[in-house]
Amino acid sequence: MTIKVGDTLPAGKLAEFIEVETAGCTIGPNEFPIDALTKGKKVVVFGLPGAFTPTCSAKHVPSYVANLDKLKAKGVDDVICMSVNDAFVMGAWARDQHSVGKIRMMGDGSATYTKALGLELDLTARNMGVRCQRFSMLVDDGVVKTLNIEAPGKFEVSDAETMLKQLG
Repeated sequence: MTIKVGDTLPAGKLAEFIEVETAGCTIGPNEFPIDALTKGKKVVVFGLPGAFTPTCSAKHVPSYVANLDKLKAKGVDDVICMSVNDAFVMGAWARDQHSVGKIRMMGDGSATYTKALGLELDLTARNMGVRCQRFSMLVDDGVVKTLNIEAPGKFEVSDAETMLKQLG
């Protein structure tokens, strides 16, 4: 069943590649529980089919990088990009997209969390395996407040500009 507005996010974890060691985080892949990422915070989560893919790299991530200050001005604490890629790939993609320290680029390497959200997309016919549908959502203290799921092959409602309009 697909997550919907009003639902509490399911339990799960996403992995992030950490480049600088800090208290509690070693250099390399680190797993973070979803509830810890969203508890007491207003978080924008956007998902996409894959790192380094054309629309994701040329439009989706850049829309959030370009609008990060505007999102923060509207009370957003964090922006998380999730994809069915491992943390190493997401870390490399973050460097490529100049999003390090801005957007948390988090991997769901086995699509476990993507499936828990009900947002998986089967692209095995295109040799890409199970991926994440393109979406965005505003999560407030673990509860979904807005949810924008793209039709297959589309990029019309999950961009940062749409999220900004929804934030008012």
